Parts: sequence; C-alpha cells; structure tokens
Amino acid sequence: MTFSVPIKRALQDFRQVETWVFDLDNTLYPPHSDLWPKIDARITAYMAALLGLDGMSARALQKHYYRVFGTTLSGLIHEYQVDPTEFLRFVHDIDRSSLDPNPALAAAIEALPGRKLILTNGSHAHALATAKQLGIDHLFDDCFAIEHGDFLPKPHLLTYQRFFERHAVDPARAAMFEDIVHNLEAPHASGMLTVLVKPKHGAEDFREAWEKHEGVPAHVDFATDDLVGFLAKIVS
Repeated sequence: MTFSVPIKRALQDFRQVETWVFDLDNTLYPPHSDLWPKIDARITAYMAALLGLDGMSARALQKHYYRVFGTTLSGLIHEYQVDPTEFLRFVHDIDRSSLDPNPALAAAIEALPGRKLILTNGSHAHALATAKQLGIDHLFDDCFAIEHGDFLPKPHLLTYQRFFERHAVDPARAAMFEDIVHNLEAPHASGMLTVLVKPKHGAEDFREAWEKHEGVPAHVDFATDDLVGFLAKIVS
C-alpha cells in the first residue's frame, strides 16, 4: 500500500465508520481500464448524431459540458432537454469483458464492518453491471446513481444531501472513496472521512487533465494508490 502524502487523520478514525461509500468509475476499477474510454467514445457518438456535428466538434462540446456542468448529460439536459434515460442507456451499452474480476477487492470490501454503498454519476444499470463484472455486486447494500439525484451530479452538495437522506446516512459516521479531488469537497464539509484513490505512479490514466491532481488538499483526509491494501489496513 502506498500513501501519496503523510495521512492527515489516524486510521483509527475509521472505527467510527458505519457506512462505506464508494465512487464507481476509476475508483472501484482503476483509471487505466478501458471502460471509461469506451463510454467516452459513445458519448461523442451520441452528441454527433444528436446535433449533426463532426466527431471533433462533438468531442470538444462534450468536454466543455463535462467541465462546466459536471457531466455531459447535465449540459445536454440544460441546453437541449435530452431524454436522460435514453442517453444513459446508449452510452453505457459497452462490453465490460476486458475488466477482470477482482477477488482481492471483494475480500477487502466484505471485511469492512457496516453498510457499503455506491455513489456514482453513472446510471444504476451501469453501476450494477460493472460491479457484477468485478465480482463485488453482492457486497453492496444499494447504489445511488445519477437518476436518484434527479440527474444533478457530484460535486454538487445537494446531490450528497439527497444521498444522505435516501439512505439515512450519518456523514459523521461515514467514509467516501473517490478518484476526483473536487468530488470530495462536499463530503468533507458534511463530516465524512475522505479518501482520494489515485492511480499508481506511471500507470496509464484516461481521465481528463482537470480531473487529475498532483497534490492533496486539506479536504482530503487520506490518499492512496492501493485501494485493496488501504482497506485491508483499516480492518487489520
């Protein structure tokens, strides 16, 4: 297990945690996986067909919406009132067979005491299919997907508040695992323990440049590039 920086809280602080919350994409599976590039390509194709744009123009607009609105879907809903159900069904219709099951991750999650939940900007169907491919779907009590937050994505505080209410989560007794730094701001402000899951040094990383962060800001309590090892250390 590698900590990117000296930890700011003691691992003993996790003893108070009764709800373990995990982001999905690039957190429960690593950012060098080809799943996100597959989804990304289908978003571009959807926008090109919807707006009659060439691939380069569609991709540029896609990335603009993603940066400004938090998800491309939010931008399309705001600007073009697209049907979010249709969009999510199309962009998450991918082959997940390249993602290997992760029995070590399954064992580490199973060993955590308390509830385990997924909180994702993806669809519920995508979360379930991906967790199943990883061999961890049976370990989670539920999933709060983008549709459960009325398509308002992380990092909006209201999305987390809706998540807390829907699942009766006490933030002071919960921990959030996430790969994007700014998605941990609201959880930290709400009282959650925050863990930034970073890619291993030198590993391929398909995330956007603005999603990556070299340092670890004050709202991040822990940072690790080894999720399995980190979880194992918590319960040891």
